[in-house]
Amino acid sequence: MEIQFIMETSALQAFIAVAEAGSFSQAGERLHLTQPAVSKRIASLETQLNARLFDRIGRQINLTEAGQTLLPKAYGILAELADARRQLNNLKNDVSGSLSLSTSHHIGLHRLAPILRQFSRQYPEVALDIHFVDSEVAYEEVLHGQIELGIITLAPERKEMIHSVQVWRDPLCFVVSTEHPLAQRGTLTIKELSEYHAIFPGANTFTHHIVKGLFSEHQLTLKVSMATNYLETIKMMVSIGLAWSVLPQSMLDDDITQLQVKGASLERELGYIHHTERTLSNAARAFIDILQTHREIN
Repeated sequence: MEIQFIMETSALQAFIAVAEAGSFSQAGERLHLTQPAVSKRIASLETQLNARLFDRIGRQINLTEAGQTLLPKAYGILAELADARRQLNNLKNDVSGSLSLSTSHHIGLHRLAPILRQFSRQYPEVALDIHFVDSEVAYEEVLHGQIELGIITLAPERKEMIHSVQVWRDPLCFVVSTEHPLAQRGTLTIKELSEYHAIFPGANTFTHHIVKGLFSEHQLTLKVSMATNYLETIKMMVSIGLAWSVLPQSMLDDDITQLQVKGASLERELGYIHHTERTLSNAARAFIDILQTHREIN
């Protein structure tokens, strides 16, 4: 499929939004457009390409083969245009414009406040566009060129085209409520722990993979009774005695009890990522400089 670069970027943005949301109305909400406006942009794009991009069966929206072919190219076109804008803006040698970054809710609540405060005071001409999403989503957004920086839980395995730098160590602790049967036990084995139900982030999360890896090493299976990606919600459910879990050391308080588990030492790496083949804006470089001053040295 040949793609003419004269097509409007707004049509490509609408196409990507519908593809990601699986809904014209939700895409409209994301783009601050009415549903008819989104439909008009998609129809214009389909006319220009002479190809149907979506199958509409009832309320279900699916990409056609042509749509699946176009999607990675659309990401690439918009990313290249954004890259060109950053290169031109960097020629001004000032720190201005906008900076798009995504971060997890946990990092946003517990780590970013002093950094954002310092950055906004030093660079008042920069408009921050902050997205609070799961770390795994932020990873994909950086990979597709949708945002410049991700401040996230770093992936256990590094991938090509993503540059990642650890800023914080995040020790993980096994925890239960003060009234849980395990709360009064001494040192536990991983096997003993595996006999009780747990609450964890979803199976697609980096944190879940870290814990599952430990249990797999011991040829044990996690008994996950509930799943949520919000650590504050997990803490609440643990505190009322529903199950055990693993939480960052920074979240420990009197509502939960830390368990001592023999041979189990877990830690997440928190830091920033960016695309290796995209130009960083002056604003992104300035933000990284501030992140580096907060970096914890092992």
